[in-house]
Amino acid sequence: MAEVAILLAIQKLGLALGTKLLNQASSLFSQQLASLAELPGRMETIMRELCVMRQFLLYIDKVDSKNQVLEAWIEEVRKVAYTIEDIVDEYIYLIDQDKQRRGGLVGYMKQVSQQPESFNSLPRIASQIKQVENGLDHLSRLKDRWIIQTTSIWHSSSSDNVSEWTQHLMGSSSLSMCEEQLVGVDEDRHMLTNWLRSEKLDLCIITVWGMGGLGKTTLVTNVYKRESRNFDCRAWISISQTFKIEDLRRKIITELFGDKKKIPINIATMDVIKLKETLREFLEQKKYLIVLDDVWEPRAFYELQDSLVDNQKGSRIFITTRNAEVASLANKNYKLKLEPLSDPDAWKLFCKRAFWNYENQECPPELEKSARDIVDKCEGLPLAIVSLGNLLSLGRNSETELKRVYDQLNWELANRPILDPVRNILNLSFNYLPKYLRNCILSCSMFPEDFLLKRKRLIRLWIAEGFAVERGSRTAEEVAEGYLVELIHRNMLQVEERNHFGRVKYCRMHDLVREFAVSLSKKEKFHVIYEDNEMERMVGANARRLSVLKYSNDIGFNIDLQWLRTFVAFNTTMPASSFTPVFPSKSRYIAILELQGLPIEEIPNAIGDLFNLRYLGLRRTKVKLLPKSIGKLSNLLILDLYESAIQKLPCEITNLKKLRHMFVERENDPTGKAFRWGSGVRAPKGLWNLKELQTLQAVEASSELVGRLGNLTNLRSFRIWNVKETYSKQLCASLSQMRSLSYLSINASDENEKLNLEGLKHPLPNLKKLTLTGRLAAETLTFPLFRDLRQLCLSWCQLTADPLPSLAQLSNLTFLQLERAYNGEQLCFCVQWFPNLKRLDLIDLPQLQRVKIEMTAMSNLETLYLRYLKNLTEVPEGIEFLTSLWELYFYDMEPQLTSVHSSPKATCHHHITTSTKANALSTVASGSFDPPNHGHPEAVTITGIPIGSQESRLEELQGRNKNKSCIGDSGKDFIANSNKEEKEKLSSNIYKIVKSARDATQGSKQDK
Repeated sequence: MAEVAILLAIQKLGLALGTKLLNQASSLFSQQLASLAELPGRMETIMRELCVMRQFLLYIDKVDSKNQVLEAWIEEVRKVAYTIEDIVDEYIYLIDQDKQRRGGLVGYMKQVSQQPESFNSLPRIASQIKQVENGLDHLSRLKDRWIIQTTSIWHSSSSDNVSEWTQHLMGSSSLSMCEEQLVGVDEDRHMLTNWLRSEKLDLCIITVWGMGGLGKTTLVTNVYKRESRNFDCRAWISISQTFKIEDLRRKIITELFGDKKKIPINIATMDVIKLKETLREFLEQKKYLIVLDDVWEPRAFYELQDSLVDNQKGSRIFITTRNAEVASLANKNYKLKLEPLSDPDAWKLFCKRAFWNYENQECPPELEKSARDIVDKCEGLPLAIVSLGNLLSLGRNSETELKRVYDQLNWELANRPILDPVRNILNLSFNYLPKYLRNCILSCSMFPEDFLLKRKRLIRLWIAEGFAVERGSRTAEEVAEGYLVELIHRNMLQVEERNHFGRVKYCRMHDLVREFAVSLSKKEKFHVIYEDNEMERMVGANARRLSVLKYSNDIGFNIDLQWLRTFVAFNTTMPASSFTPVFPSKSRYIAILELQGLPIEEIPNAIGDLFNLRYLGLRRTKVKLLPKSIGKLSNLLILDLYESAIQKLPCEITNLKKLRHMFVERENDPTGKAFRWGSGVRAPKGLWNLKELQTLQAVEASSELVGRLGNLTNLRSFRIWNVKETYSKQLCASLSQMRSLSYLSINASDENEKLNLEGLKHPLPNLKKLTLTGRLAAETLTFPLFRDLRQLCLSWCQLTADPLPSLAQLSNLTFLQLERAYNGEQLCFCVQWFPNLKRLDLIDLPQLQRVKIEMTAMSNLETLYLRYLKNLTEVPEGIEFLTSLWELYFYDMEPQLTSVHSSPKATCHHHITTSTKANALSTVASGSFDPPNHGHPEAVTITGIPIGSQESRLEELQGRNKNKSCIGDSGKDFIANSNKEEKEKLSSNIYKIVKSARDATQGSKQDK
């Protein structure tokens, strides 16, 4: 795996030796010593040597890695590769800086008055290159003298040929691993369901146990989705191996309360005793369901036990574990041990993955013998079967290929007996990964266990690391997203949630995959993960990356920081003094500094000396101002100050010519009800010269800014606040120049300010998402600007005429949100309108009294979200025509609408719970599909993530999403794979539920 480090060094050398940079360097070298002119040639020689060395490492990686001499040699190779990467980064920086100094008259005067930094630094780099050359010669001699080569080798021919699959995978609608794994579990699922539904009123502990990779969490998740609506509240908690009891109690309270506004304000400072009292008090009168996932030792349950009330209401606790001692915690006859799949079920699951594109997903007869031999090696473990099936699905399935996989699998099992079968499969799958994916998956293991990995965050990190670069006409962002899709298809990552476009929004790393990646990363010095109990073991480590999960002491004294490239902190209580050692005195080559959520108020001026910094993450910190030295970070690509305390940007920010993504938006109103729930920053003069910007969220409008924004032709995502009508003409002219823009949000200066978009009558070719907040003229909705939109959010528009006739022409629309946008009394969705709409949000429409839905309208609608509709006292008429409806939310509605109960005979895979100020609760139907981790008794849903709970959960882990989209992946997969009869049955049951609700509301009116 040292070849990964070498690969990065080779890529950096390739950049340094590019034609453009060589031309710049030659101009500088002509002024200096002749010996410096040889520097590019010497670097090219080193690159060729590294290429040969990497191929050798790929070769020996296939043999027994327990050879200690070989391991020591590989470690030295890795250090040389790291040194080269550092040298090249500084070399490129110096050449680039010299070019900027030479620009124009000002640059010439500076050159005359002072020697450039490069004049003194390049001789030092030349000396370092000489040391590297000597080091490589020495390594070559060591190899010849000590390393015994072996021909016991297996070659892979297909691992590097998968990029062609990217476009296919991007559009794939195949099931996630979790859904696919549900093969041969019907009896176990039925048993768990009966235990949950039993009439026993005592608190019951149910355990599901077995070795890793059997699908314990998958099975319990499926049952949880179906049955959790039968409980007043619920929580899903993953237990890490290094848990703290106070953290567990806080998580459980947060999950059970669901609604963020009801969570005790001082929960973060509560001690263990107060947390226990709060939890017991909340559970006292409730029937609750709590899942403790992946419990490693009984202590975790024992320390929670005194918080869990046995109130004789039929509450249940699920525990999943690999530990037999933990499994024994179950009540008598409530313990389920999972066994490996039977041969027929294992074969069925394998064929689903390996031969997904064959007719009936069946194995061709000529391949069956070899394929069955491979499946036998998996020993019935679902994770292993799915991993191997995914691996083979990417290659050219032939008897030779399957035989090659089988032989390598035999080698893994024979030569790595310390590994269990699943780890052997993961090791083989990892060996099959293309070189460009290996760093990506290892970097994912830096995040905490069970962490929700946000797609956009991963993409930006991979770009800053240099793992994803531009390729032909594809941007680095597009390349990185392609890598993510490939990792998901290879089962290295699991989809947790998709947006309404079907695009991955959050994913997760399976525990076993993460454990494997972490162990490999430690061995390869790819990264070090710091936790309290690992401080002693990690002293002196020379890893390239450092991830701090739980740590309160001074990191600088416990790790050699000279190699550090990435510093990521997840412990939001870590004091500022803990990360100051990463600044130039010890870590001058650092590229990523991710301090999200830390209680830091200022950034030291020394940050300007981190010449190699590419990613600065200060999201949700208390930072108010950036030092002027920020302007020296000429390599910075991402600046994230979202929801920080930032007040203004220094004018030096305009020196960051490579900046691609900038987030500088503040949240003023967490509830989102206010007209100005957020605000941007005032743009410093010259911001419009940052022509590499792709994301700018958000800036405050000014007459000068709106006239200059047209320079930012690479913008893809843009939000602007405080727009006045007098700015309209200039703003529209600037926006018309942004041909790559895909997301646009325009917010008026106040609720009476009109947004005049007449200058945008022509469509922006790539615009897919549009948010408008402010008064609109009715004819605005007919502009071609809206023609190809897939997402439209209209707020505070004060429309008096029904906007639906105009919006119905938007045939590509999948998401529509109307929030205080319409002042009329009725909305009517007519026949065949909105054929592709997946989600509809109607929020705070004060005059709305009636919603009518005609047959075939919104035929693909999956989610209907109604909130703050105070005059809507009847269930939407015609809701029974929504044959694809999967989620229905009533939130803060009138009591007569939300407190009704349906017929007890209505049974389907849906459920409704309701929310009012009086906390009325009504549950309808059976067999819900709520995703795990959510416990919200006061949101109306039909199979889906309760809104309040989802916002609370994601805010805890990742931060709020202003688009407010929360569609569960499991529900989508179920719908996508339901046949016509199933859908009609579901629709029929929704009709029964809603009809009884409508009858009840009408009866309530008559009683009044």
